[in-house]
Amino acid sequence: MNTIRPCGCKGVRTCLSCESDFHIAKPSLQEEFQQLEPWSYCVQCELLQPGWDTVRVQEAHEKHIKEEGLPLPGILVQERFLSAQEGTQLIADLDALPWDISQSGRRKQNFGPKTNFKKRKLQLGSFAGFPRSTEYVQRRFEEVPVLQRFQTIEQCSLEYDPSKGASIDPHVDDCWIWGERVVTVNCLGDAVLTLTPYEVQHAGKYNLDLVPQYEQELRAPLLDEEQLARYQGKVLRIPMPNLSLIVLYGPARYQFEHSVLREDVQERRVCIAYREFTPMYITGEDQQKGDPVRDKSQLFWEIKASI
Repeated sequence: MNTIRPCGCKGVRTCLSCESDFHIAKPSLQEEFQQLEPWSYCVQCELLQPGWDTVRVQEAHEKHIKEEGLPLPGILVQERFLSAQEGTQLIADLDALPWDISQSGRRKQNFGPKTNFKKRKLQLGSFAGFPRSTEYVQRRFEEVPVLQRFQTIEQCSLEYDPSKGASIDPHVDDCWIWGERVVTVNCLGDAVLTLTPYEVQHAGKYNLDLVPQYEQELRAPLLDEEQLARYQGKVLRIPMPNLSLIVLYGPARYQFEHSVLREDVQERRVCIAYREFTPMYITGEDQQKGDPVRDKSQLFWEIKASI
């Protein structure tokens, strides 16, 4: 079904509602991934350790043998990035703004320019900055070494509702407009990010063919074929605890597809995704197109009180 359905899904994207209403049979990604060799990221080791269940892997940290861990450059999980009080207030502030339906059982609040990934066209559109109530989150990025000089040009709140089977299918974030660092702040609920090696189908998918233009500027160099072979046949599980910060960059960002399985959403989950420009739109050939967006991204607006 290529048309947009009442629930917001279209194409291969589905939720429990449209699967029931339109008799759509959706294969289980979890069952597919569980046929692979599971490894979970231990936040304390900063290494992948054998096992599917991320909670059990964290609990077994004292038994981990460093030499047996599997490294993957380009992962940061910072627990307690937000305090419990900040998380509660942030959810209240987000819920004071309107939510729009999205695909796969999600809702969203999107603040950023209009983008056409296929045609590689950027428009300022109605972008006028970000909610003032979220400003401190962006300011706090300056305290994280890997996020130095990160300038947000898109901020997207995402709500995952388990009653709708909310999820996000495996993908690589677009490489034409979104820069290296893929940032997520968890405001409510625990979840897991599942990574699998991306087997290139054609160079243009996800606009990955543009990466060589700025590959020398990456914070973690991409893996060669021999290094990538270590991850074949494996599924990698990254914990996303409530109130935490997760950053993908380098190999984890470009050479693996990431997804959120519906089975890993056990309660309402709300996160905020942050994206930066690629170098072409900051200092490169498309700087003039990017400057109006970067100017607007300096602005934070107050929510107007209802009368």
